[in-house]
Amino acid sequence: MDRHLAKWSLEVERIWSADAPDYQEAARIAAVIAALSETAMLRQAATQALPILRSASAADADQSVQDAARRRIGVIREALQELTTPRFGKRQISVKVPTLEERYRQMLGLPLDRRLSGDEIHQAYKRAAKRAHPDAGGSTQEFMELSAAREALMKKR
Repeated sequence: MDRHLAKWSLEVERIWSADAPDYQEAARIAAVIAALSETAMLRQAATQALPILRSASAADADQSVQDAARRRIGVIREALQELTTPRFGKRQISVKVPTLEERYRQMLGLPLDRRLSGDEIHQAYKRAAKRAHPDAGGSTQEFMELSAAREALMKKR
């Protein structure tokens, strides 16, 4: 566990509970967390919050930017609480994060346990593309992800 979690948690909680948060201080803390955190979830939350916190610390920042910055502080706060809250009576469940290739195979509906032929990948792509294509009611983002998955699997073979 990060040795700085308790300190960061207190600092973020202090900023969160203030009537007018110090966004410059919040950006400083987020930069430190992004640089030093050993936990990927916390590091990602801090990294994503940095740009909006820096924008909110400007003197001419409008209310919508400040509201977005406050929400980002809340995300960092929740991540810190998740990491520092004791879990009594619960086992730590180990979640296996799938590799990029496994994710691609799952997107295309392909088996994880064997080598794939180029034809097999192509057929799976065509099936998935029929439902994911924007003209068929899918989203552009999903279709592009499927295309990227197909390309990566074809290169991997």
